[in-house]
Parts: sequence; structure tokens; C-alpha cells
Amino acid sequence: MPSSQFRKDLSTWLERASVQRFIIALIVLNGVILGIQTSVGLTDYFGLWLSLLDQFILAVFVLEIVLKLAASGRKFFRSYWNLFDFFVVAIALVPASGPFAVLRVLRVLRLLRLISAVPRLRFVVEALLHAIPGIASIGVLILIIFYVFAVVATGLYGAVFPDWFGSLGRSMFTLFQIMTLESWSMGVVRPVMQVFPFAWIFFVFFILVATFTMLNLFIGIIVETMQTLHAKSDEDEQSKRGSTEEDPASVIDELRGLREEIAQLNEKLENRNR
Repeated sequence: MPSSQFRKDLSTWLERASVQRFIIALIVLNGVILGIQTSVGLTDYFGLWLSLLDQFILAVFVLEIVLKLAASGRKFFRSYWNLFDFFVVAIALVPASGPFAVLRVLRVLRLLRLISAVPRLRFVVEALLHAIPGIASIGVLILIIFYVFAVVATGLYGAVFPDWFGSLGRSMFTLFQIMTLESWSMGVVRPVMQVFPFAWIFFVFFILVATFTMLNLFIGIIVETMQTLHAKSDEDEQSKRGSTEEDPASVIDELRGLREEIAQLNEKLENRNR
């Protein structure tokens, strides 16, 4: 078993900026290789070298995981990002043949390691994960709104436009298209208005509620979560700095106390000499 000092030195080395930049460069290069391998012509042109370089990068990733395991021990599995890296690398080690041939496509997940390697990207993903409860609540609310508008649209326009509003499912899908503002005017609303002139009231009101209100709530929750996490990280850094930095006044008091003790010792020495 490696000693605690060896683990500490190894962990410090793995967290060095130069090592992290090297890993990031390999991740980007691996993504380029995976893109080249989608082209038969480019794969034939580079030949064996492309496969050897891909295997070398995979070997470096495996070595990195092994070194992290040696440096962290059981603590390695307490980090979700370490588990993510371990899962991505483990998939690449599964033989891409026979019943596991489908896993060959999942090699592209190695490019996602860029998220765990870059702190800024990792922060964004963590903010999205923290925002899931709020996003889920808004998702339930928008589902209710979709259901209400779909029932109304099916009752109003289903008989004349069965392809768009003939059933509850078709109405919800059409409303989803309208919410994304993809061909909503010329593709859906204007043909409906030729039969129902005042249909624009229904669709404009739906767009105001679903697109300009509900979707902006999603963005608002994500931005608020990112600001909260950023403020929390700043507070943690300030608390760490406060715990490591001593108050200048207390340092001065300690120096004064030391001077007094030294002066007393000098007096005792002088009295003994006398």
C-alpha cells in the first residue's frame, strides 16, 4: 500500500496545471480522432497510425484513473466526477465486437471528459444539476398548461384540421411546435385562420404563456442557481482565507508578549550575574 506522503505527492502532481492541460489536449485530440474515424476515406488515408494513436490516448486515460485510485484510495469513489471518468474509460475497454458492438459508438463519451477536466464546464454542469428540482416544478406546470390548451384546441379545430388537432396527442405536438416558434405562423396558424378568423387570439395567448413566460422561467432558475453556487464558492474561499490569515492586531499582541518575556529573561540573567 502506498504511504500517505506518497499519495499526497501523487495527488498534488495529478492536480498540477501542466498535467491537467496535457489531459485536456488528449481529450480534444481523441475527439478529433473519433470524428475522423466516421469518414472511411480519412480512416484509410491515415491507416494504422490513427488506431495506434487512439490506443495510446486510451492507455493514458487508464493510467490516469489508476494513479487517481492510488492517490485517493476509497475516496476516489466518493466523487461523482471520478465515477463519471471511470465509467467513460471503462466503456472504452469493453471489446467492441459481438453483442458489445453497439458500445463502439459510445466511445465518443470520452469527449465528455472535457467537462470534468475543465473547472468552468464542471461548474455549469453542477449548476444544472442543482437546478433540476426547480426545472421539474416548472416542467409539471408547463405540462398542465399544454394539456389545457390541447383540450381546447382539439375541441375547436380538431374536426377541420385532424392532422394537427385531431387528437389530444396531435394537439400537444402541434402546440409544442408552436411553442418553439418553428413555422408556427405560415405552417399552422394562418391556415387555421382562413377557417377560423379569430384563432390568432388563442395561439398568440398560448405563445405569450408558454414561450415568453414559461421558457424564460427555465432560464431564470438556471441563472439564479449559478449565481447562488458562485456566491457560495466565494464565501467558502473567504472563510478559508480567514482561517489561514491571522489578524494583524493579534500578531502584534503576540510580538509584544514575546518581547516582555525576553525582557524578563534578560533581567533574571542580569540578576544572576550580579
